[in-house]
Amino acid sequence: METPITKSQEFRSEFLRLLQSRRSHKVPLVADSSKPVQDPLFQAAVPSTEAIESCPKENIGNLKEMLIEENLHLHTEAGEQGKLPLLIISLKDKSEERRPAIVFMHGTNTNKEWLRPWLEAYATRGYVAIGLDSRYHGERAHCKTAYRDALISSWKNGNTMPFIFDTVWDLIKLADYLTEREDIDPKRIGITGISLGGMHAWFAAAADTRYSVVVPLIGVQGFKWARDNDEWEARVNSIKPLFEEARIDQGKKEIDKELVEKVWNRIAPGLASHFDSPYSLPVIAPRPLYILNGAKDPRCPLGGLEVPLKRAEKAYKDTACPGNFKFVAEDGVGHEVTSFMIKESSDWFDKFLKQSGHVHM
Repeated sequence: METPITKSQEFRSEFLRLLQSRRSHKVPLVADSSKPVQDPLFQAAVPSTEAIESCPKENIGNLKEMLIEENLHLHTEAGEQGKLPLLIISLKDKSEERRPAIVFMHGTNTNKEWLRPWLEAYATRGYVAIGLDSRYHGERAHCKTAYRDALISSWKNGNTMPFIFDTVWDLIKLADYLTEREDIDPKRIGITGISLGGMHAWFAAAADTRYSVVVPLIGVQGFKWARDNDEWEARVNSIKPLFEEARIDQGKKEIDKELVEKVWNRIAPGLASHFDSPYSLPVIAPRPLYILNGAKDPRCPLGGLEVPLKRAEKAYKDTACPGNFKFVAEDGVGHEVTSFMIKESSDWFDKFLKQSGHVHM
């Protein structure tokens, strides 16, 4: 008897169809060695690393000698942006045991090197920690306006999806690679990220069930709700040059919600409709999902999460795993990651990815 297709499977196949529709030619999944980046490119002011430096770590005296660092380029599709730069940090370990792994995603205008304190902290605790440059960032950017230019090009040409979706394709290919590695337990791969990286983590987990534990930080929001309730301005201002260009193209005096809708439909089709949080969050169930936001974050307004959270809660109850879902909006916090969020996510990963906690899945 055939298994009925679930809503989750329908969502994933439709999302995958969209991602594949914008790909250049397929390439073999090959990881080439590369060199460490000496002078990583930041496209704006360098954010503080104070919060990620507070991440729990094991006290290892000769840490520098005990860490293994790999710099790789994974080929995810043809063309220049199809080279995915990876920074993988782990602890030297003589045992043959496969380890849990976590993928870490940086925010807008930064890069994988900025993540280093976070990667090293997890490596000391027995994880394989993977940082990467999202599209048009870090090694995939050749100037300080690379990401901005890519967004504008997407609006004008409609052939790429540099806002969230193209990097989700890379994360699917990364899961292909990580599940083949002999040092990683393919059933224990987590993903987290900050801001834009939180969005990447959320959508990658919706698209690919191999990400078994998910913690998006200050990224989950309701795009359609924000548009409908005139709460879109803070999100729009985070990538303002794109919307200014669209405003000029459309002959408008100012950016309005109709323009916002047009831009989302063009650069990330479905982002403010059938792939938005009310539909994408529930499909992560029953895998452990912890969403951490700031209660005063104007880019992720709490009103936009009422429906998605209710639907996610229902999905976790329906799959008999209500304890696998958690949401916290930290009081008084705007669009910033805090040491509380870093510690909470660390405890969540330990609970579900360490061997003793694996039974919770």
